[in-house]
Amino acid sequence: MAKKTVFLTGSSGTMGWAGFKELYAKKDQYDIVVLNRGSQKNKDKFKPYENDPSVKLVWGDLTNYEDVLKCVTGSDYVLHVGGMVSPAADYYPVKTQKTNVTAAQNIVNAVKAQPNKDDIKVVYIGTVAETGDRNAPIHWGRTGDPLKVSVYDHYAISKIKAEAVFAESGLKHWVSLRQSGILYPAILKNLEPIMYHVPINGMLEWATVEDSGRLLANICGDDIPEEFWRRFYNIGSGEEYRITNYEFEDLLLGTLGLGSPKKLFDPHWFTTRNFHGQWYYDGDELEKYCHFRANIPVKEYFKSMMDKVEGYYKLAFLAKPFAPILKKLWMKKIAETPEYGTLWWAENKVDVRMKAYYGSMEEYEKLPRSWDDFEIVIPSKKTTADDVKVLDHGYDETKPFDSLTLEDLQKAAEFRGGKCLATEIVDMYTPVKWVSARGNEFEMSPNLVLKGGHWCPAELPWPWKYDEEARINPFFAQVWDREGEDNVYGPEIFDNFKEKVTE
Repeated sequence: MAKKTVFLTGSSGTMGWAGFKELYAKKDQYDIVVLNRGSQKNKDKFKPYENDPSVKLVWGDLTNYEDVLKCVTGSDYVLHVGGMVSPAADYYPVKTQKTNVTAAQNIVNAVKAQPNKDDIKVVYIGTVAETGDRNAPIHWGRTGDPLKVSVYDHYAISKIKAEAVFAESGLKHWVSLRQSGILYPAILKNLEPIMYHVPINGMLEWATVEDSGRLLANICGDDIPEEFWRRFYNIGSGEEYRITNYEFEDLLLGTLGLGSPKKLFDPHWFTTRNFHGQWYYDGDELEKYCHFRANIPVKEYFKSMMDKVEGYYKLAFLAKPFAPILKKLWMKKIAETPEYGTLWWAENKVDVRMKAYYGSMEEYEKLPRSWDDFEIVIPSKKTTADDVKVLDHGYDETKPFDSLTLEDLQKAAEFRGGKCLATEIVDMYTPVKWVSARGNEFEMSPNLVLKGGHWCPAELPWPWKYDEEARINPFFAQVWDREGEDNVYGPEIFDNFKEKVTE
C-alpha cells in the first residue's frame, strides 16, 4: 500500500509535537512534512529527523504563501495545528489575528492550487475559547452554540475568523476540531497570573496531550467515512476529564503534594466569569469516528504527569508544612502581578477589568474571603443527568441536516434577531444572504451558521457589546443573562498592551 503524505503545522508545539510522534511511529504508512520557523530551538528539536527520508523539514513561515505551497504540494492531508497562541497572543492581539487568519487563507489557497484539490483532506484545529465562559447552569456545550469570545481574547477572535476561512472555502474535505484545554506534564509548572482569571466554579472538559496526538494520526486512517468531513467537533477526553476548576486545582496541588486549594488560595483571588470553559454534550461524536481516547482515570493521569517533570517538582511535598507561608509569599504574589493579576486589578481599581471579570468592583467586594463562606459547585458529569441544559439552536434538529428547508433557515435567523434573505437554497454548504438584528447584511453558508454557531462577521468583537446583543438576539441571550448591565469594551481596553490596537 502506498504511503500517504501528511503536512503538519505547529509540530513544535504541544499538540503538534504529540501528533508528530504518533505519525512518526507509523512512518511505514506516512511521510511527514513539517513547516517550522528556523529558530535554534526548533532546529535542535528536529535534528534527530533531518536525515530521515520519511520526514521533510521545511524552515519557513505560515504567513508566507510560497512556504505553505511547497508543503501542501504532494500532500494527502493537511493537519493545521500551528499559529500564534497565548501568552504571545495576549500581548499582541493585532499580530495574532493577522498571523492566524493569513495562515488559514494560505493553506486554503495552496490546496485549491493543486490538481487533486478534492482529494486533499484538511483538518483545522480551533478552540473551545470560541464559545467563551459557560458556567453553570449552561455549562453543557455543543457545536452550533453561540460564539461568545471572552473580553480581551483576540486569540479566540482569530480562531473564529480562521475557522470561517476553511468552512467557506468550497473545499470538499475539511473539518474543524475545537480543542479544549490540553493536559500535559509542563502544566504542573504553569504558575502565571492567568491561573486566577479562571472562575473557581467554572468547568472544562480537558483533553490529554496523548489523546490529542493520537487524534491527529487517526484522522489520517483509511476508516474515516465521507460523512465525517465538512463538520465541526469538540475535542475532549470524555466524562473522566469533565472537572470543575476547583477540582483541577485540587488534583494539581495534590499531585505536587501541596494539599488542598483552600490552603494556598483565597476564593476571591479567582474571577467569577469571562474565561472559557464547558463540558461537552457532544464530545463523544468525535470519539465515534476517530477512537483516540485512552480512557485513563483522571487521577491516575495526573500522577503519571508527575513522572515526566523535573525532579525538584517531585520534592514539592516537602513544602506542604509551609503552605501558609507559600500562600502569602508566592501564590498571593502571583495574583498581585502588575497589569495582569486579579488582586492588582482590585487594588488599583482597574474598572474595565473588574467589570469584565467580576461584573463590577461592588460585586468583587461581595465575594467571600473565606472558603467557609464560599459555595463550591460540582454538578453531575453525565450527559443523562437531570441538570443537563442543552441550548436551543432555533431550528428542528430532528430533521436530517441536508433536508432543511428555506423555512427552517428563516426560523433560525429570526431566533438570532435577524432574517434569512435567500429565496432558494443550493445546499447547506453554499453561502446565502442574511441580515442581522443590527441591519448588517452578509453571506454565509447554513452549515457555518447552524452547525458552527457563526453569525455576522462584521459584528465579531471588538468592541464587545454583549449586553446589547443579548437584548436583540434571543439565540445569544441563552448564554448572556446579565440584566442591568450595559457594558461596551472598545480599543481603549488595550492601552496597557505591548501592542496597541489601532485598527
